[in-house]
Amino acid sequence: MTETSPQQTSIKKILPLILATAIFMQMLDSTILNTSLPSIAKDLHESPLNMQNAIISYVLTLAVFMPASGFLADRFGTKKVFIFSLILFSLGSLFCSLSQNLTHLVISRVIQGVGGSLMTPVGKLALIKTFDKSELLKAMNFAIIPALIGPVLGPLVGGYMVDYLSWHWIFLINIPIGFLGIILGLKFMPDYRSDDVDFDFKGFLIFAAASLLLSISLELFGNMQNITPVLIVFILGFLFLYYYYKHAKKEGHPIFPLNLFQVRTFRVGIVGNLATRLGISSVPLLLPLMIQIAYKQSAVTSGWIIAPMALTAIFGKSSVIKILDKYGYRQTLMINTFIIGTLICMLAIPDIHTSLYWFVPIIAVLGFFNSIQFTSMNTISIADLRNFQTSSGNSLISVNQQLAIGFGIAFGLIVLKIFENSDLIQGETHNAFRYTFLTVGILTILSGFVFRRLHISDGKNMKSKEE
Repeated sequence: MTETSPQQTSIKKILPLILATAIFMQMLDSTILNTSLPSIAKDLHESPLNMQNAIISYVLTLAVFMPASGFLADRFGTKKVFIFSLILFSLGSLFCSLSQNLTHLVISRVIQGVGGSLMTPVGKLALIKTFDKSELLKAMNFAIIPALIGPVLGPLVGGYMVDYLSWHWIFLINIPIGFLGIILGLKFMPDYRSDDVDFDFKGFLIFAAASLLLSISLELFGNMQNITPVLIVFILGFLFLYYYYKHAKKEGHPIFPLNLFQVRTFRVGIVGNLATRLGISSVPLLLPLMIQIAYKQSAVTSGWIIAPMALTAIFGKSSVIKILDKYGYRQTLMINTFIIGTLICMLAIPDIHTSLYWFVPIIAVLGFFNSIQFTSMNTISIADLRNFQTSSGNSLISVNQQLAIGFGIAFGLIVLKIFENSDLIQGETHNAFRYTFLTVGILTILSGFVFRRLHISDGKNMKSKEE
C-alpha cells in the first residue's frame, strides 16, 4: 500500500465504528436479557427457571456456527456475510419481541445466534485485513469498547425497560443499531475474499460437536443436581476435541490448522483469554446478583452501581497504547491481570452493613484495567499470524472468547453454590458471595502467570506509529 485513496481513508475511519456497532449489539443483547427473564416468564406463563433455555439456545448457536465464519467470509466475501449477519440478527430480535410462547422465543434466539456467530468474527476479520499491524492496535482499541460498555448498560437498560415499558423493547432496541450497521456496512465495509477456499466440513462438525458439548456441560454445571451426567457431557466434549486434533493432523486444509498453535503469541493469547476471563466474566453476573439478593435492592440500583465500569473503560482505551508502548505486552498483561484479581478480591471486603457505595470505586477502577486487558489480549493473539492464518485464527479466537465467557459465568455460579451449601457462611447469603469473590480473585491473580510465556519483545510489530 503505497498510496492511501480518499475512499480507503474513509473506510479506515468508519470500519472500527461498524465493528463497534456489531459488538455493542451482541454484548448488550446477551446481558440485557438476564434482568428481564422474570418479567418475560410471567408474561409467557412459564417458570423463570425454564427461561434459561432462551439464554442457552443463543450461547449454543454461537458456539456451533462461529467456526464456519472464516470460511464463509473467504468464500462469499466479508461485506456480504457481515451484512447478511446483521440482517439475520435484527430479524431474530424482531421475532423475539413478537414471541407468544417459550418455543417461539427459543427459535428466535437461534436465528439471532446464527447472525451473532458471523457478525463479530467477520467484522473483526475485515478490520485485521484492512489495517497494518502498526495501526491495528488503535483500530481494535476503539472497536472493543462496546464489549466493555454493553455488559454494564445491559442490566441498567433492561431494568428500566421492564419497569417502565415492557420486555419486548429489550429486543426492539437492537433494530435501529442493526440498521445503522447495515447502512454503514453497505458503504464502507471492504469485501475481502480468498480464491483458495476448501471447507473442512468433517472438521467443522467435529469441532462444532466439541463446542456444543462443552457449552452444554458448563450450562449444566450452573444448575447441577447430579454430577454424573454433567461429567459425562464434559468428558465427551474433550474427547471430541481430541478427535478433532487427530483429524486436523491428517486433513490437508483443516478448519483450524494445528500450525496456529506453533505461533507462540497466538497460543499464549488463547490460553490467557480462557484463564483470565474465568474471573472477569463472573463479576458482571455476581455483583448485581449480590446487590439484589443479599442487599435486597432493585435491578435498576444494581445497574447503577456497576455503571461506572463503562466510563472508566473509555479512559482505559485512551491509555492502553501508551502503556503497551512503554512496558510491552508481557509486563502489561502480567501486572494488569494481578491488579484485576486483587480488585475482585476487594469486592469481598464489605460486610452486609457496609454502604453499597463502597463498591463504586472498586468497580470504576476495575473497568479501567478490564479495558487494557481485553485490548492487549486481543491484539497479541493475532500479532504474529501470517496472512493465510488470519481467517481461521480469528474464528478460533472468537469461539474461544465465547466459551471463556460462558465458563466464567458457570464457574462463578458453581463456586457460589458450593459456599451457599457450606458451614462457612453461617446462614448469611452475603458471606457466600464474599467467599466467591475471594476465590475467583485469587484464581485470576494466578492466571496472570500464563503471560510469563511471552517474550519482552513480543508485540513490537503492533506498536502504533508515532503521529
